[in-house]
Amino acid sequence: MDSLIIGAGGHGKVVLEILRTQQDCNPIGFLDADPALAGTLVHDLPVLGGINELSRLRQRKIRHAIVAIGDNRARRRYAHALREHGYELLTAIHPAASVSPSATIGTNVVIAAGAVVCADARIGDSVIINTAAVVDHECDIAEAAHICPAAALAGRVRVGEEAFVGLGAKIIQCLSIGPQSIIGAGAVVIGDIPAHSTAVGVPARVIQRKLRSSAA
Repeated sequence: MDSLIIGAGGHGKVVLEILRTQQDCNPIGFLDADPALAGTLVHDLPVLGGINELSRLRQRKIRHAIVAIGDNRARRRYAHALREHGYELLTAIHPAASVSPSATIGTNVVIAAGAVVCADARIGDSVIINTAAVVDHECDIAEAAHICPAAALAGRVRVGEEAFVGLGAKIIQCLSIGPQSIIGAGAVVIGDIPAHSTAVGVPARVIQRKLRSSAA
């Protein structure tokens, strides 16, 4: 099936390579907000223009797409735009990832090489489980969160919407990471982290907290 990739940056290249391992998927091009990329090739695939091309491409009977943008809020916003234009959102799971058959995986999800998703984990729409990340049993990862490379979540961790768990961070079992929170690279989380907070260090401590999320 012909499909589009939204986002022609580094994460877009990763997603392209994953999609090309899936026999039923035929990526035909990228869309990207940077007008300088229009007409160029990224890994031999053309950048067809910006998001304003969605309607025209849909008229060409292209029905499938995936958002390959690292920014959580932007990824979620573009996913909603694709649905409004009538696209079916894909999920990209690398063949070198290990995903339990009892896990629940949403749409517009990327699970990269070496990632492990264990029994009864729940992965929401537009989530990234990046290279070599571990999501242990019964974890619940909400919409548009990003679990970065080599991060490890013990069992029954809950990660809120648009939260960001940084490179190599560790979270012990049964904790809650609030929506739109940021866990710094290498942090070790041993207590719940409130919404809209930034936590860093070993053990992790909150160094910044917003009273509410900024406007979309």
